[in-house]
Amino acid sequence: MANQFSEIPESFWGLFRSGNRQIYIEALLQVNEEYQYSNYYLSREICIQTLSDYFARQKVTLEQEETEDDFDMLEPLSTRILNWLLRTGWLRKVEDYSAMTVNIVIPDYAAVFVDAFAHLAGEDEDETQVYIQNVYGILFAFKNDPRSNISLLKAALVNTRRLNKTLQDMLHNMDKFFGSLLEQKVYGDLLKEHLDGYVEEIVRKKYHILKTSDNFYLYKTDIKRWLGEMRQNLPWLEQVCRRNQQLRGLDIQVEELVKQIDMIERGFDDIEHRIINMDKEHTRYIRATVTRLNYLLNREDNMKGLVIRLLNHLSETEGREEQDREAEKISALMNLSRMTVVSEKSLYKRRRARADFMESLEPEEETEELSGEEILKLNRIRSRYSRREINQFILERMKDGKLEVTKDTITSEEDFEKLVLAYDAAARKDSPYRVREQEAAMIDNGRYRYPDLVFEKKRSSR
Repeated sequence: MANQFSEIPESFWGLFRSGNRQIYIEALLQVNEEYQYSNYYLSREICIQTLSDYFARQKVTLEQEETEDDFDMLEPLSTRILNWLLRTGWLRKVEDYSAMTVNIVIPDYAAVFVDAFAHLAGEDEDETQVYIQNVYGILFAFKNDPRSNISLLKAALVNTRRLNKTLQDMLHNMDKFFGSLLEQKVYGDLLKEHLDGYVEEIVRKKYHILKTSDNFYLYKTDIKRWLGEMRQNLPWLEQVCRRNQQLRGLDIQVEELVKQIDMIERGFDDIEHRIINMDKEHTRYIRATVTRLNYLLNREDNMKGLVIRLLNHLSETEGREEQDREAEKISALMNLSRMTVVSEKSLYKRRRARADFMESLEPEEETEELSGEEILKLNRIRSRYSRREINQFILERMKDGKLEVTKDTITSEEDFEKLVLAYDAAARKDSPYRVREQEAAMIDNGRYRYPDLVFEKKRSSR
């Protein structure tokens, strides 16, 4: 392309400055389609007829160009378009003296732009499918065809890079769909934009091909396996080098072949990373769309929706003084001090007191925070008695595997402490007994007050 810049006439670039550029681009696409159908030879009459048939189905107004005179304005629409494209160098006339005809052709430099127009119009086959199949076919031929040479390997690398570039472009263009989310103010408009825009253009045409039909992963395994086999097969690589020397006179070393193979494999790793990133962007977009749809559907009833509308109203108010007045009006009508206005989750939740043995003694009173001396005393009580001593206190007083706590069970402070610790130990899985509380009133022996408990020996314990 760089060597053809000198062939491009100055008037060629006038298409991009013209107010009729969209009409000219559509005309070029129609001529190009007929150009391929007619084996790349078109007469002037066929071009005019093709453009007449296409523009007859739509209402088109063609503005006058600077290079057109009054006589040009009298020509039919299709003739004016064709004459302008010929005059500016987008099309060229080639005279065939043997057939006494004049053919219309598309110059090489113009064909590059016409292909780009076709790509932007979405008329070509999806590139992600073409490129991965190209890489698959080229590597298969390189591995199995005895006439293969390094040019096939370079072609596979080019297609791998083009596929990477296509995926990266798809990933970079995802942001326009995020921007359209905030532009839609009505639920129906956002849903239509999502279905006709994102689902149609990304999911069905691009993301669907990459993921749903497993196009990339259908070929990836074989390609990665072939690359590994070729890299490890040193005699075969040396044979390929000799073949390039004999057939093409190229002095190719094994290291160069291995380098090309490594670059293709690294390209496939990059493709997988980009597909993973597309998965993340796809998930983010779907989550954002659902959130936006839910907001548009429930903003009149949802507290968050009302708060957002309130903040938008304040942001649209111009001037600091006017904003302050609006804030005063709002504060006089609404209570914004509650944390639930800002967040559904409270910033602070009061912890419930743990229902332990001591709390059951005084259920009416709120549990007071223990002092430092009381905590030390409780820790000394726990460390004063071993688990064996606590278990013996209960097991020695059992009759027929059962101990019913009475007024006579507790006679000292030591007995009371062991009863408390035994009640706590009964909740453990390895405890030799279990405990249950009776529905009777609390037991009061004059010195101590405790629940009516029954300790029962577990059957599995010995």
